[in-house]
Amino acid sequence: MLYSGFTYGLVEPHTFGYREIVVYFEMDEDALRGLDPQANPQLQARALQYFEQLKSSRDGWKLCAATFTNGNYFGNDHVRFFCLQVIGHYLKSGYREASIEDQQSVRSLICTCLQLMGNESNLDRSFLRNKVAQIASLAFAVDYPHRWPSFFTDLIGILSPSAKAVDIYLRVLQSIDSEVVDRDIVHTEEEIQRNTVIKDAMREQSVLQLTETWYTILTQFQSSNPEVTCMCLDVIGKYVSWIDINLIANDKFVQVLLEFMSMPLLRESACDCILDVINKGMEPVAKTKLIESFTSILQNRGIFNIQEEEEGDYMAKLSKLINGIGVNLIICWQKLQKMEDQENSLVTMAALEEKVPLMFRFLSNEDDDVSGAVAPFVQEYISFLKQMKQMSPKQIENIQGLLYTIIKKMKYDDSYNFDHEGEEEAMFQEYRKQLKNIFTNLAALDTELILRTVHNLVTQTLPRWEAMKVCDVEVAITMLYMLGEALPSSQSQQFNPDVSKASALQDMIRMLITSRVSCQGHMIVDLQFFETITRYDKFFLAEPQHIPDVLMAFTDERGFRHGSAQVRSRTSYLFSRFIKGLKGQLSPYIEDVLSRIQDLLMLNTPDNGYQHLLSNEDQLFIYETAGSLIVSSNLMPERKHHLMKELLSPIANKFEGLLKKLQVETNDKRQYAYAQSINMATSLASRVSKGFSSQQTMQACGCVETFTDLLKIFLQAVNVPVYRQLIQQGVRQYLHRMVVCLEKEILPFVPIVLENLLKQPEARELHDFLPLMNQLIMKFKGAIVPFLQQVFMPLVGTIFQVLSTPTDDLDQVTAVEKKMLQRSYYLFLSTIISNDCLDVLKNQEMNNLHDLLLTIVQGAADIPDPQSQKMCYNIMRKLIETWGGNNGLVGFVDFMYKSFLPACFLGPMKPTFDLNDGQTSLALGECAHCLKCMVDKRGQEFLTYLSTDYLPVLNVPAENIQEFCEALKTDYRTFRTYLKNFFLKAKS
Repeated sequence: MLYSGFTYGLVEPHTFGYREIVVYFEMDEDALRGLDPQANPQLQARALQYFEQLKSSRDGWKLCAATFTNGNYFGNDHVRFFCLQVIGHYLKSGYREASIEDQQSVRSLICTCLQLMGNESNLDRSFLRNKVAQIASLAFAVDYPHRWPSFFTDLIGILSPSAKAVDIYLRVLQSIDSEVVDRDIVHTEEEIQRNTVIKDAMREQSVLQLTETWYTILTQFQSSNPEVTCMCLDVIGKYVSWIDINLIANDKFVQVLLEFMSMPLLRESACDCILDVINKGMEPVAKTKLIESFTSILQNRGIFNIQEEEEGDYMAKLSKLINGIGVNLIICWQKLQKMEDQENSLVTMAALEEKVPLMFRFLSNEDDDVSGAVAPFVQEYISFLKQMKQMSPKQIENIQGLLYTIIKKMKYDDSYNFDHEGEEEAMFQEYRKQLKNIFTNLAALDTELILRTVHNLVTQTLPRWEAMKVCDVEVAITMLYMLGEALPSSQSQQFNPDVSKASALQDMIRMLITSRVSCQGHMIVDLQFFETITRYDKFFLAEPQHIPDVLMAFTDERGFRHGSAQVRSRTSYLFSRFIKGLKGQLSPYIEDVLSRIQDLLMLNTPDNGYQHLLSNEDQLFIYETAGSLIVSSNLMPERKHHLMKELLSPIANKFEGLLKKLQVETNDKRQYAYAQSINMATSLASRVSKGFSSQQTMQACGCVETFTDLLKIFLQAVNVPVYRQLIQQGVRQYLHRMVVCLEKEILPFVPIVLENLLKQPEARELHDFLPLMNQLIMKFKGAIVPFLQQVFMPLVGTIFQVLSTPTDDLDQVTAVEKKMLQRSYYLFLSTIISNDCLDVLKNQEMNNLHDLLLTIVQGAADIPDPQSQKMCYNIMRKLIETWGGNNGLVGFVDFMYKSFLPACFLGPMKPTFDLNDGQTSLALGECAHCLKCMVDKRGQEFLTYLSTDYLPVLNVPAENIQEFCEALKTDYRTFRTYLKNFFLKAKS
């Protein structure tokens, strides 16, 4: 029972002149106790149910209105907020159709709530005050201006000299802005029209009155209550975007705003308000005058002439204001250019150039928040300069100044924590990205200046790196690195073997290597060295004599053996990139490099008692690189085979030992550790195989035996009973790689895997195995038919054994795994049919083939999975194309008529077949293809069967049968559209 025995009426209050709700009621006290955050789950569930009951009840909001306004629950914020939520739901869902009496009751309620909020002493209940404000704005959006034209008069009527009353008044205005104006909120077309009507009415009737209250609030509370004053400035900033600018940009308001700019508690909000005024959409000439007026007054007051020591948040606000001034002036200039108003364009350009020193002042500020706030102005200014036919000397000087400022601001601060990067460090990296974008844009503006400046920086820094600070050395290398993106590719990737003709960039890279700055030792310098070397790998094609020095740097204490794990990890990846870019140049150094990294190739196991320098992920890159070095070398195949065997033998030797220890180990934690090592061993071998290519095949390199021997060893692990999934994942990954790299040598190994898989079949394992079969089929196509024919029915039989095994209805994991296996099965069949392997099906015993075809029919007609249905209709179509003619498989045409054709109608007629769903639409398209294919293969015979035998049995009217057969004769797109409409009508 929601409520009982209450009466509802209206009483005239003595003080405010509004009618208020009086309700005599009984609330469900037990349900309300569930609103307490500490309540037990049962009570909370009851409260939620009660909430839903009140929302769905016609008069539930009235009970909540009375509860909120009477004094019984003034100390219980949870209950009061609960009531406001119910009222809010009513205002959103049912209030538009409310009776005149209920409309009046809502207005009375809102006025009463605002009065209560204006009188309550506790201002900290902001969530309640915000909710009341939202309630007011929801009613306002429905009622104003037609049903409640006096809304603002009534709202202003609650104002009093009390800060509490002003606070709730301003919150209502903020909430109205969110409901009606805020452009970040997506509105429907109807809401947009409603909001336009509201704003037009407000401009005509209420805005002048509102601005007068704002001015009064600003002047009365500036000293006594800065918080309320700041809220008022926020309201002005929101509303100024669509009201008459002259109501705010006038002497009295501007004077107040300027006064606030010198008051520490108000200046940040005043700054934001001025920015909102400047951002208002206006004609370019008027906007320029407005900006110049504000800027002139602020400069005359010395607002911009503040010291670096000034409080950071305020400086950031000022920087944001400067940014707004600059960006708006550029927008004005662009509009005037389009209007071909040259006179005013020059005026605006002059105004813009006068603001550039302010831009520099804030961009160079030590505080990155202050500097970053003006970055958009910098970017727009660079874009502005790109449009100049010829830059003035002053503008060229500005570009140089920007570049030097960027370089200075790119430097790491002494307080930067490289070992434990936290939030501040992450913010600096984001700030650095802004600076990098500016640098790139400057390079597009004046490439030669950028190149000359960076060259000077590098040549002054690298020869003296030992005597310089880390941040100076790092920024010089970083600038060299950034040139690679900033310069055109014709400059950044072209290097001359004749050193006397080398470019400035080539000289800098050579200096980076020969200066031995890589020995500096600090992680950030070493990291940037390797990043830069890898970026300019084409340099070593021109000057290969520097390769040994770089290889040494990668493999010693500067790279893989660095004291920082971050450097070791990153260089492992960069080394693989470096090797791939220079394969043809590295043959003389291969064996030396392999010997240097030998200890890094050791497989880390639970028994090592040794903390490996590299993580597992890093080691994968090292193994892949080692494989690439061997494969890409110009060594003879015998030597490649020898080196590859040396590389992989330790894995083979360790693997068998790990497998034995896993099988006898009883401790679960150690079992898992052994299983991880086994998985890692297979993963490392897989990564080595990535070095082979279509030019450098495994056969051409003489490495087939090495990898097949390893596969024999790995396959011993597929029937291990513990951590089966983890181990099989690694073996399966290796098998996938062998399918890519080997030819028919891989085929004898597949039955071994299959035999073990079929012993203890699981849906997940079968699902994961089938892509391997698909990969084999797509590689070998018809040549795999004899092999595939042997394993096909055992595999299919196992799949359906697993799919038909009963499971708990609540076991969602197994249900999903079965669904995925079902899809994989149909994809498997589709792969067979699409890759010249149809004889695998054709050569099956007739009863097996019949059962198999029925699974396809079932997938199309009965399984509520659009992806599976789509594949099944596709399989049916391909079978019809092959066997549906006069010389097809014996008995197939009869099966097509008796089973495939009904599936094309039964599937789309199922309630689960949503014709408006995207995936289902694709399935229907395949169904249409299938029917069209039947017509193509059987012609008039099929149309006759359809019209005289099949469709009449479905009770399809004669005229619709004729229409259907005619549609089948049209093109595919036309028929697909017809078929969708046919089923929509049939299901309606």
